[in-house]
Amino acid sequence: MNWGKSIILAFVAFGSFIGFLVYRMASTKVDLVRKDYYQTEMAYQQQIDRIQNNKSAHNPFKINHQPSKKEIQFSIPKGLTKGRIQFFRPSDAQLDFNVAVEPNHTEQIVSTRKLKTGHWRIKITWTDGQQEYYTEEEVRL
Repeated sequence: MNWGKSIILAFVAFGSFIGFLVYRMASTKVDLVRKDYYQTEMAYQQQIDRIQNNKSAHNPFKINHQPSKKEIQFSIPKGLTKGRIQFFRPSDAQLDFNVAVEPNHTEQIVSTRKLKTGHWRIKITWTDGQQEYYTEEEVRL
């Protein structure tokens, strides 16, 4: 084999490698954090107020992850009229789901047996009829 054939073979191998990388990048699924990202950012001051309300609350929402029981226990604050718990999976939007908060209870338990292992973000939004509150916590299952 002479130098000319080796150089051509190296260019073909390099071009094939670049083509493979372009194909892999084009076929990789990329999930945005939210589809309505811009609208959510415009209303973020309300979210800051909800977070501040949670920090100053006398009886905030408490999250207790119990890996041995494969469940997450939520302590529901008194006075809650409506709420929602969102299980957010940053790596796959199809795994996200919501759970309604039961206002007449002091605690709520969500089983983690059927959830995919990995990183989850639990986002809780609730209201007492006068103010809105928000908290979130990261959990690794």
